[in-house]
Parts: sequence; C-alpha cells; structure tokens
Amino acid sequence: MGVWGRALDAAGISDPTLRDDYARQRKLVARYRRSSYLAVRLLLPRPLLPHLITAIAFMHRTDNLLDSGPEAERPAAYARWEKEVREGLAVGESDHPAIRPLLYTVSAHPDFRARVDDFLDAAATELEFTGFATEADYQRYVDQYALPAFMLIAGLIAGEDPPSGYREACRTYIDGSQRLDFANDLSEDLAEGRLNLARSTLDAHGVTPADLEGARDTPGTRSLLEHLLGQARQSLAASRSLVDLAPPEGRPLFRAVIEIEDLTAVAAAAKGPALLHAPARPPVPAIARVLLRERRHVRRLRGSAGL
Repeated sequence: MGVWGRALDAAGISDPTLRDDYARQRKLVARYRRSSYLAVRLLLPRPLLPHLITAIAFMHRTDNLLDSGPEAERPAAYARWEKEVREGLAVGESDHPAIRPLLYTVSAHPDFRARVDDFLDAAATELEFTGFATEADYQRYVDQYALPAFMLIAGLIAGEDPPSGYREACRTYIDGSQRLDFANDLSEDLAEGRLNLARSTLDAHGVTPADLEGARDTPGTRSLLEHLLGQARQSLAASRSLVDLAPPEGRPLFRAVIEIEDLTAVAAAAKGPALLHAPARPPVPAIARVLLRERRHVRRLRGSAGL
C-alpha cells in the first residue's frame, strides 16, 4: 500500500466509494499545482492529508466556477453548486462525488463547517469582480474572498483553537501570495480579459491596460512589476510569523510554502517584462531542496514523538 492508501487508513476512510472520491480529489489537486501538492503530501501528518486535499480541491472547483466559463453563465453555475453543497451540509450526505469527501471531512473536523460556510458566503465578491480602482479595493478583496479561501486550509492545520494572531498571520501570507499571483499570472489573466491590478497603481507608474495587453517593455512596466513583486516579497517575509503560530506538525508545510512562493517571486523578478508573455516558475532543484529539507524536519519531529 502506498503513501496515499496509508493516509486514507490513518484518516479512518475505509468505505471504497469514499476512498475513490478522495482519490479523484487528490488527482485534481496534483494537476492544479504540482509543487504545492508535493509539499502537502510530503510534509503533513497522514491523518490530515486527505482532509487538506479535499479542502484544496473544494476551493479550486468553486473558484473555477466563479471565474471561468462564459461570464453570463457563471452566476447560475455557481448557484447550482452552492445549493448542492449547502444541501449536503444540511443533511450530511450527497450523491455528488466532489461533495461526499467534503462532508466526511466536516464530520471528522466539525469546526471546518464554519469555514466552508464563510467561503461560500464570500463567493459574491468574486462573482461581482470588475477590477480594483484603488489599493483599498484590493485590500477588501483579500478580506472578503482570498482570506476565507485560505482559511479552509489554514483552519484545518490549526485545529479547533488557533492561537492569538494566527488569523492575522494568515492574512499577511495570503496578501503576499495573492499579490504574487496577480503579478506573475498577468499574461494568463489578461488573455481571459481580467486585470487584477489596481488602476491607481498602474497610474502611479504611467502604465495603461493597453501597455500590459500589448506586452510592452517600457520603463513604466518595469517599475510596475518591480513594485508589485517587492510588495509580495515584503508580505511573504512578514508572514513567516505564521510558522511559529502553527502547531508543530504544520510548521514544515508553512515554511516550505512560504519559501517556494519567495522563490517564485525571485524568478518573476528575474524575468521582468517577459512576465507579460508567460508566468515565471522557480527552479525545480531549488523546490526539491526546500521539500527535502522540510521532510527531514518532519522525520525528526515524528521520531521525537515516537511515531
């Protein structure tokens, strides 16, 4: 039996249908962001692994409904999904293979239910998105959508009684991560007709949406990208307090994720205006070093606990 099978056993997931449901969620997450999936798989305790995977898959599926596909059809598509999820939560069962594992995770971690509700409530922010006029608009987006999304994951890691300052540290992290995504994924977002940068920030650097859509290498676009990535790295550096606030078994994962994000920011800065053609990716050997180092931390932690 492989690592995944042992993780399902450790989480008490024995029903064959439910194991298949969780396996589908795992494949979805592995395709969605490989480095993050590897970090979760290598660094989390086995009993928590399937639950965190299903939280990520739920977040990703919901997010896709909110910002992909024909724009006019998104509200109805999301409404159908939300109705099915909430009905499943109300009765504790569902015929939907993507909802069944979510319900089992709620039964195993009852505090997770409130975070699911918060995330569903936040969906209107993404559906109504028309861009950011100012930095304040972006900050509201972080509070109203990005943070509830991240708390699906961070809440599971913290458990029922997170320490004081934990949510604030999560916000600092997701601010840096979101800023990085918006800068690094500019080319992909623009291709989909979506600009995730505050118009006031573009104005401050003398950049127009047409400059970005045309991938123009100008002093303004260079200074804009440098500014955006600098902001992201600053928030990511400040979010390292999250590691100390997390329970010991969650610290290797948070350390790794923050460092991999920073490696991505460094790669994006090195790429410069070429980001307007394609996102940057951190060097695979550098990611491997981070994961191997934190895997050694996990083994020492489990060894000291006699596991």
